Amino acid sequence: MMGLTFALIWSSAYTSGRIIVTDAPPLASLAVRFLIAGILAVILARLMRQTWQLTRDQWRATFVFGICQNALCLGLNFIAMQTIEASVAAIIASTMPLMVAFSGWVFFRDRLSGGAIAGLFAGVVGVGFVMYARINAGVDIYGIVLCGLGTVALTIATLAMRGASSGGNLMMVVGLQMLVGAAALAVASALFEVIEVNWTWRLGTAMIYTILVPSLVATWIWFALVARIGAVRAVTFHFLNPFFGVAIAAVLLGEKLGAMDIIGVAIIAGGILAVQLAKRAPQ
Repeated sequence: MMGLTFALIWSSAYTSGRIIVTDAPPLASLAVRFLIAGILAVILARLMRQTWQLTRDQWRATFVFGICQNALCLGLNFIAMQTIEASVAAIIASTMPLMVAFSGWVFFRDRLSGGAIAGLFAGVVGVGFVMYARINAGVDIYGIVLCGLGTVALTIATLAMRGASSGGNLMMVVGLQMLVGAAALAVASALFEVIEVNWTWRLGTAMIYTILVPSLVATWIWFALVARIGAVRAVTFHFLNPFFGVAIAAVLLGEKLGAMDIIGVAIIAGGILAVQLAKRAPQ
């Protein structure tokens, strides 16, 4: 349930992000989002009697996650969503579990069973089905490249989570990594953006939702999920991003949902099931 809830919330952020970038600069809006969310998270952490005394691994993960996930991954995705659909960005991001599994095998000597490898491969095949239809329909290549680079950054951020969940102070870690991302995004916005905002009720609603739900709730669930089942198993839930991302964008933004999307989602779901069953301990 934690994995499914996280995937649903995370995927919805692509739709709210698409709404935001139509009315506001992408980097500046992200900086404001993470500044407010980070302050709220730190306040909540203090109310929960959590401290600033993080472990060395937690401090390292805080800075790496803040830069790679919040600044690079989401920054690149928000820029890309000025020219590509929200569903496309969600689909590209769902390839991240394969990158995490491969990196874990190469750099950390993680062992993956045959069933887990087959499940990851099925997930990639499913993503391919969905992307095939999108590419045939015509899509901005520059936007795809930016999303791809963002996915690489997200992979690095996820691997940096190793050790961040131990030592307590989980909500404090969540808040501090958001403030790190806010600072990096503010500098990038000052250097590269012209601040022009079209104030609308859609922009306000999307910003409030994105600050409270994807930023705070989803990030806390993600940290707790990695602590509970490990990074490789947790990231397989990102394979649900195509389904939730395409479905939410179709409902709220009117983006196209076709037969290839449905076929791809079915294959992706099968891949997730294979990975989860392969990694279960014997009863």
